[in-house]
Amino acid sequence: MDDHAQPEPRGPLDRTVLGPDLVREAGLSRLDVVDEIDSTNAELVRRATTDPAGWGDLSVLVAEHQSAGRGRLHRAWDSPVGESVAVSIVLRPHNRDGRPLPTQGYSWFSPLAALALREALAVLAGIEACLKWPNDVIVQGRKISGILAQLAPGANGAPPAVVLGTGINVAQTEEELPVPTATSMLLACGREVRREDILTAYLSAFARRYREFCEADGDPEAPLSGGRGLWGQVEDATITLGKRVRVELPGGQTLVGRATGLDSHGALRVVEEDGSRHSVAAGDVVHLRPADGGYA
Repeated sequence: MDDHAQPEPRGPLDRTVLGPDLVREAGLSRLDVVDEIDSTNAELVRRATTDPAGWGDLSVLVAEHQSAGRGRLHRAWDSPVGESVAVSIVLRPHNRDGRPLPTQGYSWFSPLAALALREALAVLAGIEACLKWPNDVIVQGRKISGILAQLAPGANGAPPAVVLGTGINVAQTEEELPVPTATSMLLACGREVRREDILTAYLSAFARRYREFCEADGDPEAPLSGGRGLWGQVEDATITLGKRVRVELPGGQTLVGRATGLDSHGALRVVEEDGSRHSVAAGDVVHLRPADGGYA
């Protein structure tokens, strides 16, 4: 066998699994699967903007392959054919009385999705995962998933929708991963997992958690399943907290200090060595070791 031969792509998604039964059982509005697309997020922003009636709350778009997937800060997110999940969800949040949620609660949707994926990985494959602020799901120190939220303009004075995209590494081997700091479900649990199964588990967990948060009027302190509010659940799962970090801020500035917690909007609280305190809403975080200029 040619050592440089490319591995055969795994089979396509079973669309009968990702069909009406899942939509009904998870409480989704719709679920469309396409063969190839530039980016599920970019396409869903377009669809949610031009056809808001057709793409209501909890509408889902899944792609077999993304040709131009993007993560935070416009980084490429590689989505090999048959080996990963690329899924985006439209959110038009409203409470049980039908009133739109305040937009200040929108910042909690990415960590809520990360918690849902963490739950799905544990239930489906026994994989223990944690969160790295702001939007990564980590297994044994390596990234298995990234989450990206974007706004889609509202029509006729309606609040903007949120399009929440998630990329999950499912079946890649060490050689197929784009960077050494990444991992996949195959590597984490040592066996093949069907992409349909992780999609079903994730979408079901997300929809349940999302509805519960909306019914609590988007209050991150309101008790949810398990007793704690979303704020506390996210803090419990986030390994960034308590660590020395370097935060690369938009605009090229850098902040070094200890991550002490999250504020009421999910921003990262950082205390510098001189005692200066900051709430960081956006930025890239590096967990520091003493050799990197950090301290215990």
